[in-house]
Amino acid sequence: MADDTTARRKDAHLDLCADGDVEPQGNDTLLSQVHLVHCALPELALGDVDLSTPFFGKRLKAPLAITGMTGGTERAQQVNRDLASVAEELGLAFGVGSQRAMSEDPSRAATFKVREVAPTAVLIGNLGVQQAIKLGMDGIVRLVDGIGADGLAVHLNPAQELAQPEGDRDFRGGYALLRQLAKHFGERLLVKETGCGLSPAVARRLVECGVKVVDVSGLGGTSWVRVEELRTQGAAARVAQDFSRWGIPTAAAVASVRKAVGQGVTVIASGGIRTGLEVAKCLGLGADLAGMALPLFRAQQRGGRDGVREALEVVLQSLRRAVLLAGAGTPQELRQRTVVVTGELKDWLQAL
Repeated sequence: MADDTTARRKDAHLDLCADGDVEPQGNDTLLSQVHLVHCALPELALGDVDLSTPFFGKRLKAPLAITGMTGGTERAQQVNRDLASVAEELGLAFGVGSQRAMSEDPSRAATFKVREVAPTAVLIGNLGVQQAIKLGMDGIVRLVDGIGADGLAVHLNPAQELAQPEGDRDFRGGYALLRQLAKHFGERLLVKETGCGLSPAVARRLVECGVKVVDVSGLGGTSWVRVEELRTQGAAARVAQDFSRWGIPTAAAVASVRKAVGQGVTVIASGGIRTGLEVAKCLGLGADLAGMALPLFRAQQRGGRDGVREALEVVLQSLRRAVLLAGAGTPQELRQRTVVVTGELKDWLQAL
């Protein structure tokens, strides 16, 4: 049995995310500088709006994913089960957190297994790219199959790893592995950042490797560099502080990545998305769906499964109204509507 270093780190992350200052002041998604154009005569009934969206070979009831957060401990198990059960009920996608703890200690697999409460939901496994390189193809497939996942998210987190005293320092070999994974999983492979954003250049290279689904996970929400800063001290904490605001704002990442990869790639917007209106803005910028994590975890901590459902119902009601008020009947139609971009976001997009 592996030592419990990874598990202890996961519980520390949960403690900090539950009520810690993990969203540094000054970090901004720049979604406030995205404006959907109001349609005064939409010629639609609210009930006519169809939010359903294809994803990972299934059909979601709305373009929303509960993105991977945790796993590996008893506390994490309850979080995953509550979130997954609501995803099942509302027809959303659900991703588990990094399965590194499961790879190190198979007895922790139960903390990631949610098919009992989410038998039909889109379920996404999760592994960091450096851990995936070490594990190899056979080990990766065993992790995905071990929880009955529909596919795999490989997360990229070099800034967080550098902020961890025990983190990785060698980031070579990622593209070669992703090329192999793309051949095996096809459209069931998702490559995601973790709060620092995907650049157009990296997104293009991922597509060249055969990747069909990317999550930009931009700057503006939870900073995992800040999380690591808060759980360490001394020089390591001071260096991490310098980089807790490092990254590409979510709105800039979504729009620039969509332009870079074209229409044949699924683009997920995440990183600081908190409302249904912000989901709609991301769709207007070109995203196919959006992902949320921290507000749903905090809702679960406050009110369990019912708290998660209530939070998501508010998001979905707001999203439906935003689609209608932009004069669209579906997310796909919303992506064809005019979006006005102002301020610093315009500068980002011109530069990228």
